[in-house]
Amino acid sequence: YDWSDHITHLSYGMVELPNGKMKSREGTVVDADDLIDDMVRTAREMSDELGKLDDCTEDEAAAISRMVGLGALKYFILKVFDPRESIDFNGNTGPFIQYTHARIRSVLRKAQEAGIACGEASAAAYLPEEVALVKQLADYPNVVKAAAENFAPSIVAAYAYELAKQYNAYYHDHSILREEDAAVRAMRLRLSEQVARVIRLAMRLLGIDVPERM
Repeated sequence: YDWSDHITHLSYGMVELPNGKMKSREGTVVDADDLIDDMVRTAREMSDELGKLDDCTEDEAAAISRMVGLGALKYFILKVFDPRESIDFNGNTGPFIQYTHARIRSVLRKAQEAGIACGEASAAAYLPEEVALVKQLADYPNVVKAAAENFAPSIVAAYAYELAKQYNAYYHDHSILREEDAAVRAMRLRLSEQVARVIRLAMRLLGIDVPERM
């Protein structure tokens, strides 16, 4: 290809199992296809345990399980690898970020169903947490630039996690759909929409899809 000279290989080092490095002479090597299948199966089991697929059709559940399993594997590839740890929905994992995106999309769907506007709200007063989120969003281009200049996709991964963590803390403390002030509610919906958009873009750079529901 004409663009082949512009490709750089990024080595991620040795992938380790919870009990140490894989060694062929000891029979501890894991086939990549088997690992992917196991990740998807683990994602399905853990999602079922947490009730995250209760409202999904079988086709939707299968698609989400594959998305979460592969996302977990890609995101955690630089760490000591443990299938169940990597699909934790609460820690620094791909599924945690994916679930944050799905949570925001759920809020936006409910707002649309209720006829609640998600528009500009320049008259709304911003809380310190909201200002912090706006600043975090504005920093995304710099994060991508730094990752490109240093050939370090982990910079994007760390940013996506921090954004998701920051939004979840905000979501926990402040109402969005039940906010009585229409201007504030519209602003919070718009802010949430932008957080979801940037999470989606950041994860796409890592080759990870994010679900609309979960």
